[in-house]
Amino acid sequence: MIDQFGRSIDYMRISVTDRCNLRCRYCMPNGAACEKSGEILRYDELLRICTAAVELGITKFKITGGEPLVRKGCPDFIAALKRLPGVEQVTLTTNGLLLAEHLDALCSAGLDAANVSLDTLNADRYRKLTSSVSFTPDDCLRLLESCCEKGLRTKVNTVLLEENRNEAVSLAQIAQKLPVDVRFIELMPIGYGGTLARVNPDEVLRTLLDRWPDLHAVSERRGNGPAHYYASESLLGRIGFIDAVSHRFCADCNRVRLTSTGQLKPCLCFDSSVELRGLLRAGCTDETLVETIRNAVFDKPRAHCFDARENMTEHRMMSEIGG
Repeated sequence: MIDQFGRSIDYMRISVTDRCNLRCRYCMPNGAACEKSGEILRYDELLRICTAAVELGITKFKITGGEPLVRKGCPDFIAALKRLPGVEQVTLTTNGLLLAEHLDALCSAGLDAANVSLDTLNADRYRKLTSSVSFTPDDCLRLLESCCEKGLRTKVNTVLLEENRNEAVSLAQIAQKLPVDVRFIELMPIGYGGTLARVNPDEVLRTLLDRWPDLHAVSERRGNGPAHYYASESLLGRIGFIDAVSHRFCADCNRVRLTSTGQLKPCLCFDSSVELRGLLRAGCTDETLVETIRNAVFDKPRAHCFDARENMTEHRMMSEIGG
């Protein structure tokens, strides 16, 4: 599917729930008023949207939340999505708390890759950042080892914060011990993230270059998103950066987002979206659904305006939109 600016849109991020079992400081520290279950798209509705999306050339899907694994039946949904003709890849973003108990089912479902959030290796700092009372960074490291043992392609997602800016080398060393990619994500000015100080990714890269002087940019495609990667002879995995604010990648954006309530969002920065839930529940034809998605994708904006926040129109929390 080609949008009005000639970009090929082949990737959809699907939020299956707005609920989460953590309260991360930059996301939903005080919780949120979650949608009623009847407002959330059913799995059969999600599969119908994905079928229409595949017809338009969207063949890669990321399952997100909230925390997607808090929704019952998520592995079965992933298995059903993988079985749809034309689907090339299904991946998952998770905070890791429930991944161990679902890991076998997810691998059996054919999950292609998982991104696991880990913002610090310090147990006390992790608790303060996430409000977790049971899961620890050590638990997460053991989980990463399990993913590698099962052959599941795995990445670590670290949001750059004032609290962890001095841990970049320690976190990157995970890629020295395990064949996983460690990605540093610039804080997005969405929801609570817009109230916090942003750490410059270029400063973090300089710190990593001091530790690994041979770190160099590579042009490898390591996933479906906008991360750019660096390699070192000392690392088993890659170091990635997702720096949407300071290094705009809109010209190459290939994604749209589907919220858990059925709003198709062409761009994270703006509140404009297309309501698909109402169409589905009103009994729309497959042709109408395909055409509606086609029009929404075609009208995708040229670029975000995170560097001019007064022009932003999206003011919901990330958990409401889909991570």
